[in-house]
Amino acid sequence: MPIIRSLLLISRCPPYPLHLGDRLIIGNLAPEFKARGVETDLVALCPPDPNQSRQTAYQRDLALVPQYRDQYRSVTLLPEPRRSGLSYVRRLLNKDARFPQLAAQAWSPALFEQVRQHLASQRYDAIWLFGSVQVYEVAAALDGRPALITPYESYARFLNTVLKQGFTPSAWLRQRMAAAYESFMFAPYSRVVVLAEPDAAMLRQLAPSLTVEVIPNGVRLPTLDPDARRPDVLLFVGNFEYPPNVEAAKYLIEELLPIVRKRYPQVQLWLVGNAPPPELRQHTSSHIRVTGYVDDMTMYMEQAAVFVAPLTVGTGLKNKVLEALAHRLPVVGTQLSVDGIHVVHEESALIGEVDDLPALVLRALEDDALRQRMGQAGRELVEQDHSWASVAERYLALFEALRPSGG
Repeated sequence: MPIIRSLLLISRCPPYPLHLGDRLIIGNLAPEFKARGVETDLVALCPPDPNQSRQTAYQRDLALVPQYRDQYRSVTLLPEPRRSGLSYVRRLLNKDARFPQLAAQAWSPALFEQVRQHLASQRYDAIWLFGSVQVYEVAAALDGRPALITPYESYARFLNTVLKQGFTPSAWLRQRMAAAYESFMFAPYSRVVVLAEPDAAMLRQLAPSLTVEVIPNGVRLPTLDPDARRPDVLLFVGNFEYPPNVEAAKYLIEELLPIVRKRYPQVQLWLVGNAPPPELRQHTSSHIRVTGYVDDMTMYMEQAAVFVAPLTVGTGLKNKVLEALAHRLPVVGTQLSVDGIHVVHEESALIGEVDDLPALVLRALEDDALRQRMGQAGRELVEQDHSWASVAERYLALFEALRPSGG
């Protein structure tokens, strides 16, 4: 049976730093592929950073290449170009412009041309596009070769969750635009992969001809210190450059924690993650800890009593929830927070509406046996379904299925 040995990866972002959620997939799968003998050529855009100039963000990503260079046969990074709102509208209205045929017609001529050059100089067993609107436009450069694309979520569904929190004309317009793009932009690709079934269902609804697969994220399985756990710490982890994480943290500070502390005044809330804004940092006190970016979550995951995930906006699979489960940390959260993770209410997690969460947290804090049972069930679930090794095998099986007859 033929084996995948050569892969072209066209990505919306480089694989590092790993604390940025969309980089986790390629950042963790690259060494798994390498260990299985796959030589990968990476062509990636460097996305802008809201706190830096585009050139500064690009230089930052270039400086990180030595941390992962040995996982790839070659690495090519390109600055991500600006795309104006008007250019989105023009491409949507002009069907002939949706899939550029020439590099000069693309939002990123450099990306289009790099893909062509790689395919002209190297034979690949598989082609993998990671991202959506940033990379889909290179379809013509593939010259009919089968390829897999991983948008990892439906942005139209994400905006639906935003609209459920409150209608605004701008959110409605962006949702309509995203749905229109997702109705056509994955059509040239042989397979589309997302992280959770609700996103797959949305894409199938928007584009019924697509073949959509669900492959969840993985997580590294830590060795645990059984004596580190504290009975009085609630934990939430997230990249706070992502607005839904900020809103979740504000809910925990302003609504959930005061209810819990009425019964258990000693309880603390730890908010751990990259770039907490001043509106979160200002709440730092004896019972609220806002850490900012940390290199290793292990200490926080090992010490907390309960991981609370009150997300009401978002899509895809939540890496922070997987990490909590891997650490045998009991999870209390909304259904959206566990999309794509096959937890069972009252067995491997406590799941409810946002208004239910304070009572569920209190229940977890009061019942040591329940916390122990959920922690063990969560760890077993991750070991079975969410190791990076198993995720890599599923991707490699898809790549193999897309190879032309005869290999």
